[in-house]
Amino acid sequence: MVHLSRVRKCPQPHHEHRAVNQVDGSLESPYVYASRFASEELPEHAMAEREMPADVAYRMIKDELSLDGNPLLNLASFVTTYMEEPAERLMSDAMSKNFIDFEQYPQTAHIQNRCVNMIAELLHAPTTNNDAGDQDAIGTSTVGSSEAIMLAMLAMKKRWQNRRKAEGKDWTRPNIVMNSAVQVCWEKAARYFDVEEKYVYCTEDRYVIDPKAAVDLVDENTVGICAIMGTTYTGQYEDVKAINDLLMNKNIDCPIHVDAASGGFVVPFVNPSLAWDFRLEKVVSINVSGHKYGLVYPGVGWVFWRAPEYLPQELIFNINYLGAEQASFTLNFSKGAPHVIGQYYQLIRLGKHGYKSIMLNLIRTADYLADELRKLGFIIMSDDGGRGLPLVAFRLKADDDRLYDEFALAHVLRRRGWVIPAYTMAPHSNNLKMMRIVLREDFSFHRCNLLIEDIKMSMKSLEEMDESMIQKYTHYMEVHGGKVPPNHPYYKNEKHSLQGKTGKSHQVC
Repeated sequence: MVHLSRVRKCPQPHHEHRAVNQVDGSLESPYVYASRFASEELPEHAMAEREMPADVAYRMIKDELSLDGNPLLNLASFVTTYMEEPAERLMSDAMSKNFIDFEQYPQTAHIQNRCVNMIAELLHAPTTNNDAGDQDAIGTSTVGSSEAIMLAMLAMKKRWQNRRKAEGKDWTRPNIVMNSAVQVCWEKAARYFDVEEKYVYCTEDRYVIDPKAAVDLVDENTVGICAIMGTTYTGQYEDVKAINDLLMNKNIDCPIHVDAASGGFVVPFVNPSLAWDFRLEKVVSINVSGHKYGLVYPGVGWVFWRAPEYLPQELIFNINYLGAEQASFTLNFSKGAPHVIGQYYQLIRLGKHGYKSIMLNLIRTADYLADELRKLGFIIMSDDGGRGLPLVAFRLKADDDRLYDEFALAHVLRRRGWVIPAYTMAPHSNNLKMMRIVLREDFSFHRCNLLIEDIKMSMKSLEEMDESMIQKYTHYMEVHGGKVPPNHPYYKNEKHSLQGKTGKSHQVC
């Protein structure tokens, strides 16, 4: 018996849906760079009339973002650039959660409260009994330290105003005392909330607040003194205890707010015996940044108060239109939940030992980097040995024969991808030029050595350029009797200013 094989028809090829070109009626190519979008400018001022395929939109944006710098090489920033994949997955899963909706996302709210208590414990914050008998610290999460500082400023101002009103005194002219090297968010807070800024200015050899000068600026209108644990410019810690002791000895009723945006997650693990936090009687509030050395992607911050009396109740709003009665003390309302969850992951994942190990590694690497830069002739402006943040602030020594400066060095290093800021020091410090390298968790010892080699090569390149320019300058001066002809072809290019030993400035290219 013959068995005949059943012949099956091959299915017709599936034609995926393709958009029709609105110009000539042809089908759009599914291949990104064969589509019309690859030959058109992306929308900038008005939305397009038609949709764009998801893969095309993704690729166009990804291509443009490739022009950004590499976050790992951006040594200008304190913000975290590395987290483990499990943390990233947790944060991604929570991306659609509106953190403020405690009724719908009660566990996220509980997680925030756990973070508040765990971080507050590092700062030796007092605790209070709640209705359930739990011991809780007073604090909240914020978008970053900028919001945290705004809230702290409001609390200090409102408390001062309430006291002045109760005493029947003028309450319209509040001021705050702070270092001229404060982060710009302090200046914003003061101006936004009509608080006069009273500065203790830096000098050529002092980059932190002078405790005595700060206390001397305090008057009856002062709402508080800001002290910084890790200044933006040099990473140094200000002497909070000295300010506290002066206020106590002089019996001055003035609170201290500690801006520990950068140092709040460093000092407790590197220098736990240093008194700067709620152990000091005059410290009434502290802010820290979770997205800096708290090791969470930007942006999340935290702010804490010593006791309820330092957080006036009129600043707290009770709302019930999300399904349950809840208190709110924020500048914004809606915000994503991922960063609070990311912070909790880091706290339970690393524990105190893990944070300490990371911070000590960074301090050791920062000390090594500072020593290598000293060998290259730089002046180190930051503190080492764990007495400041894990960063290195440095500047070139004065040299009349050197034509390049810190800004030129930063520009050459940028060619290798390194982003190292060059800037001038805070006001009243004689316009000192300086550079700063911030060490983050992902800055390994090996990468540090790669950077050192690139700094050496950059300096060599700049020194060779200097020598070449000086030779050209000397030659033209000799040929033209000490004067460079104004119609010389080099004047057609960008001019450079050379400062001669005589102190006279000459313009050559």
